[in-house]
Amino acid sequence: MPKMKTKSGAKKRFKITGSGKVISAKTGKNHGMIKRTPKQNRNNRGTSVLSKSDSRIVKKFLPYS
Repeated sequence: MPKMKTKSGAKKRFKITGSGKVISAKTGKNHGMIKRTPKQNRNNRGTSVLSKSDSRIVKKFLPYS
């Protein structure tokens, strides 16, 4: 059997932790920050852990993680 390919968009955006959780960057920081409050922009820094239902979808795109 050939190897399964990973979705290249998913491997750039998501990371799997040692315990199997999915980490991604928080949304809302690409453009339009002038509309948002400074508190929203501060809270959107860094990464966050995806919910179980979202991580189930992402793990289909990353078969060997």
